[in-house]
Amino acid sequence: MGLFRRNKNNNKPLIKQILDLVPRWLFDSCTNTYKTDKGCSKYKTYDQFVALTFGQLNKCQSLNDISAGIGVSEIFINDLGLKQSPARSTMSDGNKKRDWHVFESLYYRLLSHYKSVLKKHHNTHIIKEIKDKSIKLIDSSIITVCLSMFDWAAFRTAKGGIKLHTAWNDALMIPEVVNISEAKKHDRYGFEQLIFPKDTIIVEDRAYFDFELMLNRIKAGNVFVTRIKRNTKYKTIEELDLPDNIDQNILKDEIILLTSNKAIETGISEYKLRLVHVYKEDENKVIAIITNQLDWGYNTIAELYKKRWDIELFFKAIKQNLQVKTFWGTSENAVKSQLYVALISYLLLELIKRTIVKGKIAFSNLSEKIRFCLYHYLSLDYVCNEVREGVRKVKLIKQREFFFEKDLFSG
Repeated sequence: MGLFRRNKNNNKPLIKQILDLVPRWLFDSCTNTYKTDKGCSKYKTYDQFVALTFGQLNKCQSLNDISAGIGVSEIFINDLGLKQSPARSTMSDGNKKRDWHVFESLYYRLLSHYKSVLKKHHNTHIIKEIKDKSIKLIDSSIITVCLSMFDWAAFRTAKGGIKLHTAWNDALMIPEVVNISEAKKHDRYGFEQLIFPKDTIIVEDRAYFDFELMLNRIKAGNVFVTRIKRNTKYKTIEELDLPDNIDQNILKDEIILLTSNKAIETGISEYKLRLVHVYKEDENKVIAIITNQLDWGYNTIAELYKKRWDIELFFKAIKQNLQVKTFWGTSENAVKSQLYVALISYLLLELIKRTIVKGKIAFSNLSEKIRFCLYHYLSLDYVCNEVREGVRKVKLIKQREFFFEKDLFSG
C-alpha cells in the first residue's frame, strides 16, 4: 500500500491525509521537548499546527479565514482530529506565546524521517565528474514587511524585512538548514556554521565572498564555488588552454593569486585559486566564478554555479504558493511559527509530488490542485492523478426528481 491510499474515496478529508504524513509520535516528541502543551487545556500544539497548515495550504489571508474555514461543519472538525474549531483570539495568543522552536524542530525531524525517500526520488541534474560529492547551495531571500507593525524586523529607514537564510541540500532537493532573521543581517552572518565536512562543495553568490571564510574552508577540505567581487585585486599566474570551436560560453580559465592587503593579512594570498569567466547569453553579461578547485573541468565549475537556480526556484515556489508574504501575527514568534509551518507544508507537498504524482507536474499546479480539494474526501492518489484541467462531462445517471413547495421562491 505504501504511504498513500490508491482508491478514489477516502474517509478522511484531503487535508487530514496530508497532516497524517507527520507521524504523531514524532510530533509528540517535539512537543514534549519544548513543553509547549504545559498549562494548556484546549488549544494545544497539534491544534495550532492543524490551523497553521490549513492556512498555508488554503492560502488564508487572516486568522478569521482559518477559523471560518475549519469551522464549516462539526463533521469536518472531528475528521481533522480536533474537538472544536479555533477562535481567532485563541490562535492569535498561540502564535504569539507558543515557542516557535517546536515547529523548527518538527521541520528538521521530518526532513530526517523522510530523508531516504526524498533522496531516492530527487530530480536534480547530476554532474558526472562530481556525482558522488555532497553539494550545498547557500542563498537568502527577503520578505518585505511594514516596519511600524514589525518593529523587530529592521531593514531600512522606512522599511522592514524578514530574511530567509537557506542552505539547500542538492541530493535531497530541499532546504537542509533555514535561519530566519531581520533583513538587515548580512548574508555572510546568516548562519553560525558555514564550514562543512571534508569534500563538501559549497555554491553561493558573491554576498558570501569573504577571505577569512574562504581560507577556513580550504583548511577544512571544502570546495567553494562563488562569484568574485568586481573590485577584487588579483594576478594571473597561468591561463589554461580552452578548446577551439566548443564551449564558446567559456571565455577564460585562469589560475590566480589574490593580492590585496586584506588577502595578504588573512593569508589567503598564499593559495592558488581558479577563475572561470562565463558568458551568460540570456543576460548578456560575463560572470567570473572563483573556486579553490584547480583540477575539475571548467564546465563542471560553470554547471555547479548554475545549480544556484534550484534554490532560486525554491524561493519563488514558497512565495507564490504558500502564505509567507501575508502574516497572521506581527510578533517575531508568530512570524517564525508561520514560516516554519510553511516549510513543513513545502516538504509535505514535495513528498507527495515525488512519490505519488505520476508524470511531471509543476509545484504550483500541484499546490493549486491540493488547495481546491482540501475539503474533499478523495484519496491523494485520485486528486494528484485524476483531477485535471479541462471540460469534464457527467456520466449518464438515473434522473432524480426534486419536489419543491409551491411558494418556495415566492416573495
